[in-house]
Amino acid sequence: MNFLEIQYSLQGKTLPADHGYALYSAVKKCLQNLSSDDLPSDLPKDIHLCTIPGILVQPGVICLNRGSRLRLRCPSHQIQLWYRFFHNQVFNIQGHLIRLVQPRIILPEASSTLASRLVTFKLKDIDHAGVPQHFLKSCQTGLERLEIKGKAFIPSDPDGDLARRTLQIKDKKVLGFSVIVEGLSNEDSLKLQWHGLGGRQHFGCGWFYPVKELGNEE
Repeated sequence: MNFLEIQYSLQGKTLPADHGYALYSAVKKCLQNLSSDDLPSDLPKDIHLCTIPGILVQPGVICLNRGSRLRLRCPSHQIQLWYRFFHNQVFNIQGHLIRLVQPRIILPEASSTLASRLVTFKLKDIDHAGVPQHFLKSCQTGLERLEIKGKAFIPSDPDGDLARRTLQIKDKKVLGFSVIVEGLSNEDSLKLQWHGLGGRQHFGCGWFYPVKELGNEE
């Protein structure tokens, strides 16, 4: 579980608010266009991407600001490979252009409380009212599978509703929720930041970060 995080500042103005799948698709396309024996044609499972925060300026569009960064986590021994690949790369995200600049390498920091903007699980044949309950059971099952001791819950949005989220994948919308996990040891905190929870992690889902970073998320 030796991993590092790379953060890239961005040159660009706007992005789709729901850009997790589009970002992954742009990265995959770039990999496929390269003729390099060192890089795969798709992101490996042990490369984790986070969606990019920004300020909602109109329905479906966020404006990038000084705190907007692309973040990825990778095994420590692969850091130079992915550092070079992403540095100065230009991605077209549904017509919104961004360039990745000024990379910096971050050592993950343990925290007893971690948050994720969006976690998704495959929940089939469940009535609408029962979704939060089954979702939280899936979270606890996921934590137990990773041998992580912690308590997961769904926080509230500013308007008092459960923090319900969706992810657009082609013509399909996937339901999920924001999640906070409390009571983590240092070891379990780093383990959760590495493994995440749920599926669709190449699209930014299941990315956990210390709660003190909440002020940087939009």
